[in-house]
Amino acid sequence: MAPPTRPRTQRIQDTRDRLERDEDLFVATADPSGTPYLVPLSFLWDGTALLISTPAASPTARNLAAGKVRLALGPTRDVTIIEGTASPTEVSAEVGDAFAAKTGFDPRTLSTPYQYFRIVPALIQAWREANELSGRTLMREGAWLDG
Repeated sequence: MAPPTRPRTQRIQDTRDRLERDEDLFVATADPSGTPYLVPLSFLWDGTALLISTPAASPTARNLAAGKVRLALGPTRDVTIIEGTASPTEVSAEVGDAFAAKTGFDPRTLSTPYQYFRIVPALIQAWREANELSGRTLMREGAWLDG
């Protein structure tokens, strides 16, 4: 039996909590021919954007440079989907330290060059079961929706 449908305000709070608490997500990109690429990566949420890092020469980094990305957090029966715009970014020592502390992974210490990307969400959806498909959109055009 599915749990009761959460009101939008609760889903938004649960999503914000997940962004603060979770360490990893799936990153979906596509190359110019449309070939999809999906990888799990660690992330840091700063309240407005996500920060990820991947090898600079990887297909993910090349695809992210085009700007479009789709992310998935959580299991399939409590999923958060994020569509956003990615841009390469440099990080300060403070942000790099925060990323490493949250994720347990510090790309700055590796011999392989890594690139950081800042992802600004434009659309966020969250649902647990079919009873939450209606009203699953929590953010549109970068703005959280009212409860």
